Amino acid sequence: MTAADLRRFPGHGDVVEAASTDSRGSSWATRLDSIPWSEVELALSNQPYARLGRLLTAAECGHLKALYPDDRSFRSRVDMERHRFGAGEYKYFAHPLPPLVEELRSAAYPHLARVANRWAEALGVTPSFPPRLEDFLARCHAAGQRRPTPLLLRYETGGYNTLHQDLYGEVAFPLQLAVFLSQPDRDYTGGEFLLVEQRPRAQSVGEALLLGEGEAVVFANRHRPARSARGFYRAAVRHGVSRVRSGQRFTLGVIFHDAL
Repeated sequence: MTAADLRRFPGHGDVVEAASTDSRGSSWATRLDSIPWSEVELALSNQPYARLGRLLTAAECGHLKALYPDDRSFRSRVDMERHRFGAGEYKYFAHPLPPLVEELRSAAYPHLARVANRWAEALGVTPSFPPRLEDFLARCHAAGQRRPTPLLLRYETGGYNTLHQDLYGEVAFPLQLAVFLSQPDRDYTGGEFLLVEQRPRAQSVGEALLLGEGEAVVFANRHRPARSARGFYRAAVRHGVSRVRSGQRFTLGVIFHDAL
């Protein structure tokens, strides 16, 4: 199966991807506002992710990858193998975040907060996500979660990431973004983005995505409301990365809650 084949699978991602914006020369508000968010929410109601199309240019991807060797941009580095998280490493950005990351995070949050509040209603929980990221982060900080969580991940040949959830304290946002900074087949092979959804009294469902340079996916980072005959239930979701067979793979992770 080629990278192009995987980018076409499955169906709902095609609708969102085809309608999403060309990122060249546009502000972050324009880029994000032009995404058909109703299609994104529809995709997320049927599966644990939605593709957003290409958010970053090749130059922007290159800029972020060039930051990786400069430890001044980061607050910490994690060796996945040491912690039995997989094989590879990632670095959490320090404050202040790079402008590109800060602007993307701030511009994406209001759209996803509307989805998150509707998810809360479906699960019988009072909606609690404010419309602005700074107000949500103030809630994180009041709970002692003050460390920024956006990160860069790097995998080399043989690298992988075990299935997990990105939770860093009591306050958590239910959705997050991954932006792929490397091009499959050119920069690396293997390294599919993995999602596994657990369903009560049923087998888990897995997805494997291979997105192009600059393309983004939004996904549930803990659980999502899934419909049953009796209403909605919490379907638990975990994500990871399959083994990279060759080359080097970089990803930007945009998590909206801060960490303890």
